[in-house]
Amino acid sequence: MSAILLALGSALAYGAADFLAGWLSRRSHYARVSLLAQLAAGTGALLASLVVGGRPSATALAWGALSGLGSGLGTLALYRGLARGRMNVVAPLSGVLAAALPALFGLLLGERPGPAAMAGLALALPAVWLTARTEDPAGAWSTASTSSGALDGVLAGLGFSVLFIGLQRAGHGEGLWPTAASQLIAVLPMLALHARSLRGPEKAEDPSLRFGPLLVGVLVALAAICFFLGTQRGLLTVVAVLTSLYPAVTVALARWLLAEHIGRWQGVGLALAGVSVALISGG
Repeated sequence: MSAILLALGSALAYGAADFLAGWLSRRSHYARVSLLAQLAAGTGALLASLVVGGRPSATALAWGALSGLGSGLGTLALYRGLARGRMNVVAPLSGVLAAALPALFGLLLGERPGPAAMAGLALALPAVWLTARTEDPAGAWSTASTSSGALDGVLAGLGFSVLFIGLQRAGHGEGLWPTAASQLIAVLPMLALHARSLRGPEKAEDPSLRFGPLLVGVLVALAAICFFLGTQRGLLTVVAVLTSLYPAVTVALARWLLAEHIGRWQGVGLALAGVSVALISGG
């Protein structure tokens, strides 16, 4: 049960971070928000690792660094897709891959959840898809739009899968150092690819633009730590899928705080997510 709670805590933190980052990106360039948030996440994970202690092995740090590359590249692909207006393609596709590929990896390692948990895992995949997608009022996508969004979604999903698998493979008894390595390395691709876009001035002198990314970074670091600890206490198959339900949190916060409309299929996805969590928790 502790692994399930940690996974849900990770989903909650990731979902809240995405909501806040999206809100901030409406007031500043998303590249600036993502980089500042990632710098804060790396600092937070490093401080937490120093407090917890532990003597990490080179192997654990290497897995952590690999997960960080996946995180950074996956985030860039996701944001590129969202910036191009392909949210209804890139977000659900990335979420499903981030859930399915680590779950498949866990099954290949010999993990075998119970029948109820397996049913919950099966429901979680369409729940992620339906919750993350947005409804197109025009009712159609162009071929170029869909294929471009699909590519961004696949790249983002692959990156997040590397993040989840890398943290799980970092092992036990290493303190929180693999998460620190992950969050610090994730800064590098963002810094390298977004350097030009960060030269411009802020859109407004809004205090939220200074402190908002800090809060996003704290949430991201907390999410990664919860996921890492969850995989030490439970099955990767379960923890990765539950963590990938984070779009439900983002959608719920947007509805609650910004009064954004929840589409019909998003509502179905939220309901499936609730049933999925109940089955996995009971199984």
